[in-house]
Amino acid sequence: MIREKYILEIEKQLRVQPVCALVGPRQSGKTTLAEQFIAASKFPAIHWYDLEDPQDLARLEEPKLSLEKLEGLIVIDEIQRRPELFPLLRVLVDKTKGKQLYLILGSASDQLLQQSSETLAGRIGYIELPPFSITEVHDSHKLWIRGGFPRSYLSQSEEESFIWRSNYIKTFLERDIPSLGFRIPAGQLYRFWMMLTGYHGQLLNASEIGRSLGITDHTVKKYIDILEGTFMIRTLQPWVANINKRQVKAPKIYFKDSGILHTLLNLQSYKDIERHSKLGSLWEGFAMEEIIKNSDLDSTRFFFWRTSNGAEIDLFYRTRNNLIGIEFKYADAPRITPSMKTAIEDLKLDRLFIIYPGNKDYPLSDKIHVYELASYLKNYKDLIN
Repeated sequence: MIREKYILEIEKQLRVQPVCALVGPRQSGKTTLAEQFIAASKFPAIHWYDLEDPQDLARLEEPKLSLEKLEGLIVIDEIQRRPELFPLLRVLVDKTKGKQLYLILGSASDQLLQQSSETLAGRIGYIELPPFSITEVHDSHKLWIRGGFPRSYLSQSEEESFIWRSNYIKTFLERDIPSLGFRIPAGQLYRFWMMLTGYHGQLLNASEIGRSLGITDHTVKKYIDILEGTFMIRTLQPWVANINKRQVKAPKIYFKDSGILHTLLNLQSYKDIERHSKLGSLWEGFAMEEIIKNSDLDSTRFFFWRTSNGAEIDLFYRTRNNLIGIEFKYADAPRITPSMKTAIEDLKLDRLFIIYPGNKDYPLSDKIHVYELASYLKNYKDLIN
């Protein structure tokens, strides 16, 4: 599968900056995408370093000697294993004046790789590569069940997909987290991660989680930051409007990959998912993540809104010209609710879209329309303008 959108993004970033960081969860396809980018480009020379390869690590024992005489594109895979390289990259790109371009691949966000954002400020652009999206695959139902990690989605059976995801979770806890320098017992972080499954689509209550696990609120925040920085979860922040109503100010928690969430909940098939007590929240998280990652907006520009009286909008964002609200309904035929009317009035929404798993789009009023998820994603640029 050629992910052309991201190939074009890499090209754009390297025209502007000497360093492009391609970040995303492990096994989301970063190495494959880098290879696709190289195949589509015309660099005079390509130099590749994989920091999980002992030979490449040995080649970089003296990194300045190894890198300073190179020209063309230099790819460094799994950069989070050698964060001390970032200051050197700044020196080299300034010294070589355009003769070197770097594509660095990492399994942690720029917040966790703080040295990259600080040391290479003004010289680096970031691209987050998520697992497969509904716009890239042919079976959205399978995508919801298995999640978007390529090897999970492309597995020969549901059983093989579930086994792959179970192994992924184990490796993430036992190898990936320690490789980032965090000294956290795998069992403790697993229990914390499992507890978060109960908060999927719900308000985060750090004190409640801390009491249940016997850890401090500070530790809860630290673990949240780690899981968010490794692309496992999303914290959706509340929008606080200038209105005379009490509004919720705690964030919501969502799992970014539906397949990982289903595995943690031991949901191996659609039949298992369909019987789950939080079926609506499971689908809401999947649909929300698809909308956010297929948007042209930065993910930090998405919010939810809720008042203490129960009025709520699941997703809220502002475009150049409009205020947009989105509600997610796992229902055959969604209808207008009093909460929607309140949100339109209080937030002065220009449009409100109800996203559901059906196959027919239809209006409910001048401002409220019902859309099937794939249909919304296909047409959203026209819908919001």
